[in-house]
Amino acid sequence: MPLEDEFCDILKKARIGQGLSVGDVSGMAGLSGADISAMERGEQVRDRAAVQALAEALRLRAEPLAQIAFDKWVPMTQNQPEWIQTVYGSIGGYGVQGYIVYDEGDAVVIDTAYNAPAMIKVLDKHKLRLVGICLTHGHADHAEGIDRLLEHREVPVYLGPEDIELLAWRPRAELLAAPADGHSLRVGHRSIHCLATPGHTPGGICYRVDDLSQPVCFVGDTLFAGSIGRSNPSNLYVTHLRSVNHRVLALGPDYRLLPGHGPATTVAEERNHNPFAAVE
Repeated sequence: MPLEDEFCDILKKARIGQGLSVGDVSGMAGLSGADISAMERGEQVRDRAAVQALAEALRLRAEPLAQIAFDKWVPMTQNQPEWIQTVYGSIGGYGVQGYIVYDEGDAVVIDTAYNAPAMIKVLDKHKLRLVGICLTHGHADHAEGIDRLLEHREVPVYLGPEDIELLAWRPRAELLAAPADGHSLRVGHRSIHCLATPGHTPGGICYRVDDLSQPVCFVGDTLFAGSIGRSNPSNLYVTHLRSVNHRVLALGPDYRLLPGHGPATTVAEERNHNPFAAVE
């Protein structure tokens, strides 16, 4: 699976997140505004010196940025734990994925993948009893379809309270659960821990499973392999970087990171290869 973000996407996210114009970056990097605009449109950067200059201007890590621009870095393929099912969907042709965590016949949906029918099909096929819906944030590609899932079975819907207004359809108030940071819920014998990670949205949450052999964190759009989601609104950029560096990448190096878009990765891979890692 290709990376969710290309070099051009990373440039735009870093520039807009810091409130910089193309002219601002041009002055700091010593590159023409026309060249920077062309790179943001997807034209190939000409050399590593330009990447170095852009990285310094945008406060990104230069070597990981060059690896994405020139070396076509992608994370090593990850073997998915057998107790997780990935469900794929699309919104206007834009791919998205959600997940089902299950144990002892119980299951939790983590984001809907904009594909509730496929989620329900997996639940029925494996004879799983839905016990909760965990949303990493309130955007439609991750939350649309919760009405269909609740028709299948009424369960709590976990979502950061700051994101409730982002929902196109809202469950009854008694079904909405606003988990505190560190809150845990059970699925069979497993525990899923809520990790507050605002930045992509004000109420973003990642969900961590501390399996002894295959620890996992479902990161939604907080982090992508080699990048981060768009900080929305952009004034959350610094908060977003803090969530990435002090919450997600503070986990152990072996944690598998399962995002809402693009390939799975690990904490170790992102510490080494993400241009936003350790940048604040």
